[in-house]
Amino acid sequence: MKNSFFYNKVTRLISFSFVILSITPTRAQTSDPIIMTINGQDITKSEFEYSYNKNNAEGVIDKKTVKEYVDLFINYKLKVAAALDEKMDTAKSFKKEFTQYRDQQVRPTLINDADVENEAREIYRNTQERIDAGGGLVDVSHILVKVGQKATDAEDQAAKTRIDSIYDALTAGADFAEIAKKTSQDGTAQRGGRLGLIQRGATVKEFEDVMFATEPGQISKPFRSPFGYHIIKVDKKQMFFPYDSVKASIHQFIEQRNIRESIIDKKIEAQVKASDGKITAEDILNQRSDSLTAIDSDMKNLIREYYEGLLLYEISNRNVWEKASKDEEGLKIYFNKNKKKYKWDEPRFKGMVYHVKDAADEAAVKKCVKKLKFSEWVGALRSEFNKDSVIRIRVEKGLFKKGDNAFVDHFAFKKDTTYTSNKDYPIDGTFGKVITKPEEMDDVRGLVVADYQEVLMNQWVAYLRKKYSFIVNEDVVGTVVPN
Repeated sequence: MKNSFFYNKVTRLISFSFVILSITPTRAQTSDPIIMTINGQDITKSEFEYSYNKNNAEGVIDKKTVKEYVDLFINYKLKVAAALDEKMDTAKSFKKEFTQYRDQQVRPTLINDADVENEAREIYRNTQERIDAGGGLVDVSHILVKVGQKATDAEDQAAKTRIDSIYDALTAGADFAEIAKKTSQDGTAQRGGRLGLIQRGATVKEFEDVMFATEPGQISKPFRSPFGYHIIKVDKKQMFFPYDSVKASIHQFIEQRNIRESIIDKKIEAQVKASDGKITAEDILNQRSDSLTAIDSDMKNLIREYYEGLLLYEISNRNVWEKASKDEEGLKIYFNKNKKKYKWDEPRFKGMVYHVKDAADEAAVKKCVKKLKFSEWVGALRSEFNKDSVIRIRVEKGLFKKGDNAFVDHFAFKKDTTYTSNKDYPIDGTFGKVITKPEEMDDVRGLVVADYQEVLMNQWVAYLRKKYSFIVNEDVVGTVVPN
């Protein structure tokens, strides 16, 4: 019963062929030598060592040696340098996304256990005042004989007669809980009509008026509410619970409802107000971030990781991933030069499965697409047959291998396969052809795009290695200790 009173794009998934995390624990320069310098920026051994160990931990399939990892790390830092040169960190979208993430890490540190406890006590005080002002809590049971909203006078009178007979039995000494189990017409019957502790406002006024007017240990006379006829028994009345007895429930309520965020907001607002407008909420979060990263290496690592990760994603997307997916001419040229590498271990059916209502449409479907490119089929069929929201045909188009589609297996691959026709479209068939190897780039687009992206990535990295300077201290590399 006590519990009844209390009840954003955070991170972007950045998938690369490797993930390098740039982390710099706080150490004295004498114990943290420079392992490499990239585009004029010194990289400490601890930063590289942390990144290496994190990305080559237990469970990583493609583990690298330290020397192998040096090249990956350099490539990563060169891409970040390129993103900074292009001022991607100054874009509004970048700033917004990074700040949102950073603030999600920083904001929780603005409050402590005492702040949460103060909020819990405030919730308690407000709840206590509201409940006690309404008369406190009533531990009550009831018996209900339902009357429907559209009940006739005769039905209402029958319910009234029944509740009166129940009341007579109770006044004659019958046990309330036992009578409730047998006669009450709601979910409380199985527990003897017990409703538990109720505060004002928890039920309808008619019920509350009688409940608060009935003394502990007493049974009310039958009365009417919008639900029907009731008899109630009040077991006890009390003021709200002591704080310690509900403290755990209130703290659970705070966590479940994410009230910590409102506590943080109130604390920030108080600081802004106390400054007489000299500082903003943004200033407070910036200052907090700076102070935390100066003393907390874990926080510094986390924030830097996300900052550089966003830059790496944006620059790679611009120069490789999105570029490759949109470069139709480049994709076709690459495919034509590398056709031999795209092979299938079994034939594919390139075409469609159709389901039509009558034989005339079956012939028309084939005629409609016969002279068109494969990529144009769907648009043509939709325009020709499914006009004005009247669906005359259903079609599944694609590249199918054996086992992908029962209709294709039966009609195209001539297998003895069971299939089930749609009663509304009883005529089934296929149109297309079985091919043993890709005919055009679209037949293996996903593979071609991935391979073309790899080519662009290699070209881009080669360019970055010529554009930017980097020096590796091999002596320090030799001292890196894998976990």
